[in-house]
Amino acid sequence: MNGETKLKAAVLGASGYTGAETVRLLSGHPRVDAVAATGNSLAGKRLSEIFPHLAGPTDLPVVKAENIDWSDIDVAFGCLPHGTSQDLIETLPHHVRVVDLSADYRLRDAALYASTYGRPHLNPARTADVKYGLSEWRGAELEGEPLVACPGCYPTASLLALLPIISLIDSDSIIIDAKSGVSGAGRGLKEGNLFSEAAEGAHAYGVGQHRHAPEIEQELNLQAGRSDIGVTFTPHLIPMTRGELVTCHVRGDVDQIQTALEAKYANAPFVTVLPLGSPPPDTRHVRGTNNCRIAVYPDRVKGRVIVIAVIDNLVKGSSGQAIQNLNLMMGWDETLGLSGLQALFP
Repeated sequence: MNGETKLKAAVLGASGYTGAETVRLLSGHPRVDAVAATGNSLAGKRLSEIFPHLAGPTDLPVVKAENIDWSDIDVAFGCLPHGTSQDLIETLPHHVRVVDLSADYRLRDAALYASTYGRPHLNPARTADVKYGLSEWRGAELEGEPLVACPGCYPTASLLALLPIISLIDSDSIIIDAKSGVSGAGRGLKEGNLFSEAAEGAHAYGVGQHRHAPEIEQELNLQAGRSDIGVTFTPHLIPMTRGELVTCHVRGDVDQIQTALEAKYANAPFVTVLPLGSPPPDTRHVRGTNNCRIAVYPDRVKGRVIVIAVIDNLVKGSSGQAIQNLNLMMGWDETLGLSGLQALFP
């Protein structure tokens, strides 16, 4: 590809939050243009009718996937719901690279996928081989890949905090207390997401059975060379639009944990490990960016350590990481289209 040619991208499921965020972020990418946007129930509208903030150069007609001329598309961003993304991806021409933001290719074990998401996988052999796109950990493996599975937002924050230290902690007593803004639940109409239901309160959900737990465990076990690591993972919905904070409670040595995190992310453009003793990171410090901020604290209980990570669930936890992964798939600088994003504060 010469310096003047841009990849042509289709955003599948552009009428959802992650789809709209992908379109927004691609508008600043020097080597990719979003040229097609799909949606079923909203086909026939323009993106600006659904999301007024996408008026102007980012505006596109929303069409059904079968009406796209795929011969003219280089890459597809799969922003479709879990369980339905594979139905379309498995029909795409082989020349189309895919960055899938759904959960359909994250779990290597097709049986685990079926039990977690309630439907069998269409291509068990493929999901067993697809690269897991946690950019800071799998980046070197992604170049040239035809399909990459982007992690979920909770696994992104949790794994960035835990993978560098899994060999230093008691892996049998990992507790992850996670909190996300309401946008993490998607744009569909749900009673629990109504303003009067979600505002001025907070609640746990998926207690003891959230579907992101197997994904977190899969990657921790892979890193540790084990198969028996389990985590206690409890997510909470809090009354903000975007942002995510995970508090990981582990057993280990605070100085060793701090040193391991600093060493791993010393050259990572989007991950910052705060010095010991820093004020806790805030979701407002990363809102609208592809950044992750991590901080380590000794617990008052001897031998326990608290590791906190914050991300924007729609950027680093979704669309931003997807673009970072595409950059890595293409052998480009991973920061292309993402480096100029500054946190929206207050």
